[in-house]
Amino acid sequence: MQQKTAIILANLGTPDAPEAGAVRRYLKQFLSDPRVVEGKGPRRWLWLAVLNLIILNLRPRRVARLYASIWEDDSPMRRILNSQVTALQLRLQQRFPGHSPDVFAAMTYGSPALEARLQALADTGYGRILVIPLYPQYSATTTAPIYDQIARFQQGRREVLDIRVVKQFYDHPAYIEALAQSVREHRKAQGDAERLILSYHGIPQEYVDRGDPYGAQCLDTSERLREALGLNAQQCLTTFQSRFGPKAWLQPYTDKTLESLPGQGIKRVDIISPAFTADCLETLEEIAVENRDAFLKAGGEEYRYIAALNDAPAFIELLAKLVAEQAGDWVGAKEEMRNAG
Repeated sequence: MQQKTAIILANLGTPDAPEAGAVRRYLKQFLSDPRVVEGKGPRRWLWLAVLNLIILNLRPRRVARLYASIWEDDSPMRRILNSQVTALQLRLQQRFPGHSPDVFAAMTYGSPALEARLQALADTGYGRILVIPLYPQYSATTTAPIYDQIARFQQGRREVLDIRVVKQFYDHPAYIEALAQSVREHRKAQGDAERLILSYHGIPQEYVDRGDPYGAQCLDTSERLREALGLNAQQCLTTFQSRFGPKAWLQPYTDKTLESLPGQGIKRVDIISPAFTADCLETLEEIAVENRDAFLKAGGEEYRYIAALNDAPAFIELLAKLVAEQAGDWVGAKEEMRNAG
């Protein structure tokens, strides 16, 4: 019997509701992952004690209020992920008529859970699966947990599935062009700003010091995007957001940079978060609201957030290209390319 092919678009995760209980369950799963907060022995036990006794008792109510401020019929990340799945399914049907793979959503934490998705696909005859983590830049804190969950799933099977993973696409020409197109369209409608801020989610500096390539890949993305837009190094700044705890994270920090710019005479900025392929709490609340307030309070005059790629046609086309490149032998892409040539 011919095996069916599936594509899984996987993002980080989100609570099931903007309520303290749902947020607590989500944060517990997320922050208990040793990939997210590293540490062994006493350091690990200390972190779990802090997490369970302090963080999970104090933080969920505040975070739930923030989620409530951006929640519509569902969490933005899950709603956008479902839109991405629908758009990619349509694009693949157009590109590979008659033999396009089926597209599904999954989350590393929360629902729809990745391991449950894999099991459901296996139960319904899917033997070949391409997983596309929606993180352009690889990090052991984000992409690696997907590999971990796939490994756990495979360990429970006598006959393993043929599963491939797109490790990263931070330098893919179609990704860079999708980012550049979003900036161009924004500036065509709104006009230029004095600075373009590229704000990436941060990770602890010690993770980078131990070999995590995330920081270097962010800088590579920034350089490629800057060149695509024809900007010089002064016009385009790379920063890192969302630090947590007292230790050093990747720098320069987004909030500190924004607070300093008005004092340098920079009063109008555009800001985009290239590490996020779907708008979520970190972009819609932290970047679009909190950091905007900080910039204006410091003397800034105009602050404009450029939305994540979400389900923009250029991003969906990138995903379709990744499918063709990574699973071409499954979906007939090689035959398609021969016919096109």
